[in-house]
Amino acid sequence: MMGLRSFLTFTAGLSCAFSVACGGGGKSSTTTSNPGPTQTIVTSGANVAPIVVNSGPAASVGSPYANGAFATVTVCVPGTSTCQAIDGVLVDTGSSGLRILSSALTSVTLPQQKAASGDPVVECFPFVIGYTWGPVETADVEVASEKASSVPIQVLSDSDYTPPTACSSLGTSSDTLANLGANGIIGVGLFTQDCGSYCEAVQTAPGNINLYYECSSTSSCTPVGESLAQQVLNPVSLFTTDNNGVIIELPAVSGGAPSVSGSLVFGIGTESNNGLAGATVYTADSSGNFTTTCSSPCTGTTGTAPYPGFIDSGSNGYYFLDDTVTGVPPTCSDNTSFYCPSSTVTVTATNEGVNQASGSVSFQVANADTLFSNSADFAYGDLGGTFDTPLSFDFGLPFFFGRNVFTGLQNTTNYLNGYWAY
Repeated sequence: MMGLRSFLTFTAGLSCAFSVACGGGGKSSTTTSNPGPTQTIVTSGANVAPIVVNSGPAASVGSPYANGAFATVTVCVPGTSTCQAIDGVLVDTGSSGLRILSSALTSVTLPQQKAASGDPVVECFPFVIGYTWGPVETADVEVASEKASSVPIQVLSDSDYTPPTACSSLGTSSDTLANLGANGIIGVGLFTQDCGSYCEAVQTAPGNINLYYECSSTSSCTPVGESLAQQVLNPVSLFTTDNNGVIIELPAVSGGAPSVSGSLVFGIGTESNNGLAGATVYTADSSGNFTTTCSSPCTGTTGTAPYPGFIDSGSNGYYFLDDTVTGVPPTCSDNTSFYCPSSTVTVTATNEGVNQASGSVSFQVANADTLFSNSADFAYGDLGGTFDTPLSFDFGLPFFFGRNVFTGLQNTTNYLNGYWAY
């Protein structure tokens, strides 16, 4: 069994993460000292889409997904009723934009976005473990009864255009079902665009990367600046009313489960079923983070003093710090990116937003090798791994079990960089 974790941060003020793990789940539980308001899971409404945590669509090709929340997204040729419903799309609050495997788009052909030169626009979206590559196309996007018209999306394919070396050198392509673990990703995170002002101009400074390319042929692609309106967009931002964020609502996991069902609710405070209901708002900084201070088991100034933190449904575990700071064994015999303590460890930390709202939270981390040894389970609340480059806290999908988590989309009125609330 193998665990894959990925993360992207760059100076555009964007954080994005998703994670997959191959293999089954295991027995687990989670404890929180600040669970927030009493949880109510909304199951009906025009703004409510069902989500399920299970082995995912890649189980059919021998790559089951651990702790992935999946929804169904309908993609249509703009302005028409020619549509295809695509299930097994990973719900990711750590990124922005819709990305669909080309192999999953079997009954619709979408219009290709063109650069000023008239050449097709193709995107390279980087992660620590690799990248996604493929053309930017335009679609009407529907989830539940919500619709966004003429949305730039990324269609993942290595065969339409050859990735340039600057992209392929980032690692392994995630453009197949086996590698991605999903039929696509719907990024419903803090930001409107997937790249922002960073991508409006071609990057030439050493160490900077370019995300958007124009391809004069299938084998010749060069970097291009991409306007905000043409970038791959968070589809929620284009909904008519419920366009200011999402809520993920999943029940508590008190032991391993083959699957867990919940809801993806669109809008925050826009309908009778999506109010904050007493949740604490933690605003993000320009990099999409709040700060997290580790109380236990971290010790000393280096161990406890604040680190970047964020909440990301696309990460399949709690990813935080490393063994030099936590004292928790970081290396498992089978799953080397995860923690494998000899007995379950309780981690206590404090999150603080830019708005100075703060609250403590506790969670448990169990032995990942033991968790994955039970091949029947794919949802569990105490999977954790290291996040040491840079030292950070990623509150992944286990954080969502048993609490409603709000992801507020950035706006220029009061939440410039968006917020989380729970």
